[in-house]
Amino acid sequence: MFSRYDIFCQVVESGSFTRAAEAMGYSQSAVSQSVRSVEEELATTLLNRSKNGLTLTADGETFLPYIRGICSAEKALSQKQRELQGLENSEIRIGTFTSVSRNLLPPLMQSFKQQYPGVRFVLQQGEYTSIRQWVLEGSIDFGFANAQTVTGLTVRPLCRDQMMAVLPLGHPLAQMAAVTLQQLAAEPFILLDEGERSVPMDAFARRGLKPRIEYTVYDDYTILAMVRQGLGVSILYRLVLSGFEQDLILRPVQEPLERTLALVWRNWETLPLAARRFAEFIRRESPVILTPLAASGLARI
Repeated sequence: MFSRYDIFCQVVESGSFTRAAEAMGYSQSAVSQSVRSVEEELATTLLNRSKNGLTLTADGETFLPYIRGICSAEKALSQKQRELQGLENSEIRIGTFTSVSRNLLPPLMQSFKQQYPGVRFVLQQGEYTSIRQWVLEGSIDFGFANAQTVTGLTVRPLCRDQMMAVLPLGHPLAQMAAVTLQQLAAEPFILLDEGERSVPMDAFARRGLKPRIEYTVYDDYTILAMVRQGLGVSILYRLVLSGFEQDLILRPVQEPLERTLALVWRNWETLPLAARRFAEFIRRESPVILTPLAASGLARI
């Protein structure tokens, strides 16, 4: 479908209403009406009409570059719309943390790119507090977080993720079927840095316990390596531990600890189209990945 500005430019280039109508598949009266509407909008006559053909008036010569500019801008806008509908050359910026970016996101990104190969992903690693701030600032489109610790954002839960005690091989607590927070508090403890709110630290505080924190570490998998070396014990999420249990002892904690893994964003209506599509895709397809983990303590919502 051509705009009235397209039609006007075609008339100028062909020098004839008839030839312009044939080239564009319109009737001559429709072409004439479109040209008149441009002239009415600009409150001037743009074309001299005579039996010898069409020529631009002085005002027509003046306005023609601007009308062509509008035509070019309309074509560029239409092209960008087509790109967005196919998500061509689109960038999706996501705030995430290690366990999600290692276990959940890769298969989802792979499947999404099969549908939209022109999409690019930018993953920004952080913890709940920094991810919330990045969403508020607009430096990322959406992020993953613990639903219980996020305020001021839209939250869409994905699953409940339980925590387990992580012990080195041969540790005395390995003889227990389950361990208590009091027992863990007495051991050299490696704390996962979750930002301003920590699920284990909140649980310790509610029971009046003060753990012997020897290390505070941001990366979950660094903690696993440290536990394997006997540097301490820790409490980590099932999503972190899946597939990485080798040379470790995992035990339930008697006082249940869990987070609600969720997607968070600021305003759905202002999210870029590609980000909205992928967020919808995550919510729809993540159960396929999370279901196999349910038996090991990762519960779908």
